[in-house]
Amino acid sequence: MYLTGFADEAASDLSGQIRATRALGWKFIEARNIDGVNIHDLEPAAFDRVCEQLEGSGVSINCFGSAIANWGKTIDDPFDITVAEVKRAIPRMQRLGVKLVRIMSYAVRKDSDDQMDEERFRRLREVQRMFTDAGLQPVHENCMNYGGMSWQHTLRLVENVPGLKLVFDTGNPLASRDWSAADPDARQDSWSFYEHVRDHVIYIHIKDSAANPATGKREYTYPNEGEGEVRRIIKDLLQRGYDGGISIEPHLAVVYHDTSITAPDDIRFANYVEYGRRMAALIEGVRVELG
Repeated sequence: MYLTGFADEAASDLSGQIRATRALGWKFIEARNIDGVNIHDLEPAAFDRVCEQLEGSGVSINCFGSAIANWGKTIDDPFDITVAEVKRAIPRMQRLGVKLVRIMSYAVRKDSDDQMDEERFRRLREVQRMFTDAGLQPVHENCMNYGGMSWQHTLRLVENVPGLKLVFDTGNPLASRDWSAADPDARQDSWSFYEHVRDHVIYIHIKDSAANPATGKREYTYPNEGEGEVRRIIKDLLQRGYDGGISIEPHLAVVYHDTSITAPDDIRFANYVEYGRRMAALIEGVRVELG
């Protein structure tokens, strides 16, 4: 097992992301945004500088946190958009020796009963083929997308996209409607979602949150201080012999999809490092318990 994280929550620039990773004693970054641009969308010269900065730093990238088919894209958009992103990502992953890429399954069609399931499956089969033909592994995240609508939707993806593997995010179910239930107010449960999909999970994202009783709004917390069953999931992973990555995504000082949430650079950096230390301590505590 190894620890990594969305270091763009520690710093916008790569030098700050590397510094935060080294402060934790870690070797990996899950690369998403660098200077506000996703790694597969950087201009060629900017990507060259990324490669130069990483060389000799003692830090490398373990996964591309791509925007491919994410919640900002709809199934009604031309597929060419997705194909172009995949074609940009592949040579960059190969250059950096990165094997994993996080993908999604397009935004939920909230005003329609037709989620265009078959078209989503068709597109993701092609995305899967393009990456695996290049020796790379896409992992689907349960986020604000078709697969994140419920564990049943995720399993439909797995069944209809041969070879697709999952990255499970502990915090995303807490903020998500359960679209498999008739009640529009039904919410998902992190442990239940994980328990149903865990046989297909090869990578983990750690977020946690709790409902504020005064406002009813969800507020992000340190790992295992919320309702995401983080410790229970980590324990189950270890008992099952999990040896993949654990990637932190704190969402405490900044939130990737909410630009209204900001913090000074030093607070971002300190928050990320503290989150990482707490996550490492939680894992070690579980290991001690298990003997």
